[in-house]
This record gives sequence, structure tokens and C-alpha cells, in this order.
Amino acid sequence: MKKQVLITGGTKGIGKAVALSLGKEGYNLILTYASDEDTAKNTCEEIRQLAQVDILLLKADITKQASVEDIYSYLTKKHLSLDAIVFNAGLTCRDSFENTQMEDWERVFFGNVHFPVFLLQRTLSLINKGGSIVFTGSAMGIYPHSVSLAYGVTKSAIHSLVKNLVKFLAPYEIRVNGIAPGFVDTEWQKNKPLEIRRNIEKKVALGRFCEPEELAEVYKMVIENSYLNGEIIVVDGGYSYK
Repeated sequence: MKKQVLITGGTKGIGKAVALSLGKEGYNLILTYASDEDTAKNTCEEIRQLAQVDILLLKADITKQASVEDIYSYLTKKHLSLDAIVFNAGLTCRDSFENTQMEDWERVFFGNVHFPVFLLQRTLSLINKGGSIVFTGSAMGIYPHSVSLAYGVTKSAIHSLVKNLVKFLAPYEIRVNGIAPGFVDTEWQKNKPLEIRRNIEKKVALGRFCEPEELAEVYKMVIENSYLNGEIIVVDGGYSYK
């Protein structure tokens, strides 16, 4: 029987790369997306051309508490169990510290921290023993930076969450890990001005951004390695904030 994975934000960027990687390994996929239905459908078609797996799409807004119940209800109505969950969907706020509003701060915290915590709580009974949970953290939760305070703090919280969840998930025989990417060459990064990209590349020992496919290989390894637990895997190419 094929294994089944839920990937939030699984139709573009890092999530899409992970979906493609796992699909080629024979995992059936349940992918959530925020708003771009055409892109989501195109991703599904791309995976189907490469792999004979079942793919389900579900629209879910990670800033809405109701989405937790929507996803749980969808899974239970279709009698689905899970072998892995990849909490990949996230958001940021790039306002300056002086101009950051409480509602924007809370929105980033809800989407990046509260939503995955309570979705995991709600779906815990649907995860098979030996299952794997993977959170997408960030190198920006490790290194100091000045782009988004809310993003950096929430990703630091995710790293701590992974460490603390180990004890809570052990009785269920479920592993939990996190991956902290550096700069990954997704659509978001490709739109950066060339000068900014060059400045970032100078800080990376390998001299380039990570390819999404390279990062996806790490997600697959983390999901499938049955002894890896409670770790934050940094994938930043040797980044230095100096």
C-alpha cells in the first residue's frame, strides 16, 4: 500500500519540489494551496506526468482557524490516514520594526506557528505509527537579519517547537524534525533584484542559491530515515551573515 503525505503549501516553491520528489518515490499526495488554483492544478498535472500516484488538492488559508477543521474534515470524509505531514506553508511581513502593526504580527504568528500546531493536534489520530512530521524552519530563524522580524521570530519558534514536540509525540511513535533552508531559488527569490541576489551569493560559501530539488532531497531523507528525530537540519550552503 502506498504511503500518503500531506504537504501544506505544496503546489509551488519548496512545497512543490517536495511534492515532486515524494511523488516520484510513490507517495500519494494531499496538497494544500492558498489561492492560485490554476498553479495548483498545473503542479498536479506535472507530477502525474512523472509518477503514477494519487493527488488530492485542498484550498486552505493558514491565517484562518477554520482551515484546521476544514482539513481534518476533508481527511476523515475520505477515510485518509497519513504517513507524513510536511508543514511548509508560511507567510511573512516586511514592514519595518517601527511600522509593524499588531494585527500583521499576529497574522504571521498564526500562520507560521499556531496553524501548524493545532492542525497537528487535530490530525494526530490520523497519523500512522512510525509516521514523520517535518516543519519548514529557516536560516532566518538562526541568523540575525533585518528583513522581517516577525518571520525570523516565528521560525525560531518553529525550531523550538520541533525540539519540544519530540516528548509529546513519542507515545504515538511519531518522529518530528525541522528543516531550516537558507536562500532557495524559488519564484520568490527569482524576483529579487540582481544586485541583492549577488550580495546574498557572496555570503554563501558555495556562491549560489539552493535549487529547490536539492532541498527536496533533504525532506525525503528526513521523512524516510527512521532514527532521525528532534533535529533541525540546516541547508544553507555555508551561509554567514557577516
